[in-house]
Amino acid sequence: MRNGGLLTVNASARIKVHELRNKSKTDLLSQLKELKSELALLRVAKVTGGAPNKLSKIKVVRLSIAQVLTVISQKQKAALRDVYKNKKLLPLDLRPKKTRAIRRRLTKHQVCILLLFV
Repeated sequence: MRNGGLLTVNASARIKVHELRNKSKTDLLSQLKELKSELALLRVAKVTGGAPNKLSKIKVVRLSIAQVLTVISQKQKAALRDVYKNKKLLPLDLRPKKTRAIRRRLTKHQVCILLLFV
């Protein structure tokens, strides 16, 4: 739908995340741009005393923006995991989240070596 020369997304229906996962990064970025422009229009409508249905759309549009950003970051992280799959060292944010004590614990290999010397 066209609104004041800007293309906006119909925000009455929520975006389904499984559909977002099938889109390319350029499609996701274009959708993000459209959602942000629609949010700006809705905020202007809020200040100027717009219709109540527009005010309720703000929450839906903000949620949709968050979903698109989440899918983009998940795709980036998955691509990085593929790049570092067979590398010796991993970046800190790709390593498994463990407690500090578990990270400092001896590895199985180190325990075997230690038992040989005892």
